[in-house]
Amino acid sequence: MRRRNFIKGIASSAAAWPLAARAQQSQKMRRIGVMTNLATGDPEDQSRNAAFLQGLQPLGWTAGGNVQIDYRWGAGNADRNRQNATDLVALGPDVILATGNPTLDPLLRVTRTIPIVFVQATDPVGAGYVSSLARPGGNATGFLAFEYGTAGKLLEVLKEVAPNVKRVAILRDSASSSGIGMLAAIQSVAPSFGVEFTPVGVRDIGEIERTIADFARQPNGGMVVTESGLAIVHRHSIIALAARYRLPAVYGARLFAADGGLVSYGADSIDPYRRAAGYVARILKGEKPADLPVQEPTKFELVVNLKTAKELGLVISPTVLGRADEVIE
Repeated sequence: MRRRNFIKGIASSAAAWPLAARAQQSQKMRRIGVMTNLATGDPEDQSRNAAFLQGLQPLGWTAGGNVQIDYRWGAGNADRNRQNATDLVALGPDVILATGNPTLDPLLRVTRTIPIVFVQATDPVGAGYVSSLARPGGNATGFLAFEYGTAGKLLEVLKEVAPNVKRVAILRDSASSSGIGMLAAIQSVAPSFGVEFTPVGVRDIGEIERTIADFARQPNGGMVVTESGLAIVHRHSIIALAARYRLPAVYGARLFAADGGLVSYGADSIDPYRRAAGYVARILKGEKPADLPVQEPTKFELVVNLKTAKELGLVISPTVLGRADEVIE
């Protein structure tokens, strides 16, 4: 009796195997496009992608398992970003993850139907990407790069680490509309710190080099480098120029301090990618970007590079070091 039941069980299992195999094969592989303005192999881009993949796994999505991911890198080239947008949309992905306005803008010029989750975007309402933060209303939603209210904090931090600074150049991407709001926020607090405020709009590395060299001709200068795709792509050159001309500088994101900048204050640039994975997963299950509110940063971090401070002859106060989330030695 036991033998007959055993044989019957094997027969039942054997019959079930093809059904299970067919069910697995029939499960549709989903497709995610990932578009960034950074270059292939940039460590920051690798950290962001790793956080995104880690965020997807607990939600049931595994690259190469049930989802295929197509990557495109712009390396700060506007023409390449436009081509990448066209190429990704042609692949027909279920959803696209876009980093920053330099990738979001060309994508929305190509498609208003494919869902897009953006990260590190600035002023998406003013740029026309969404109708409002609470109800985006179109095919895009995501996570903001910063709050304008924090811009004044950059100048405060600069004066704390370099109190002798009297002239401050505000380096920004002149092609980005977000720079206007950042400038206004910094300008509103500049008088209270007794500094001369100099906006500097740049569009490429050549202008960056020329403007920093010209500004450094006069003494007691410092820089505030606002976060933008342009600044991130050319961060190593900007940091090297600040060192060459001995200009204390504060930056809007941790990766600048990690790469040798003096100090940074801004939103965590990695955490939003884990959070973006949640939005992507919800869209893959049928939710619409129009119904998912745009979210503001939740984590801010102060990072001090003591090695760079020593090279500039600066002594960072214990008060600043005590507040720092990270001190690089």
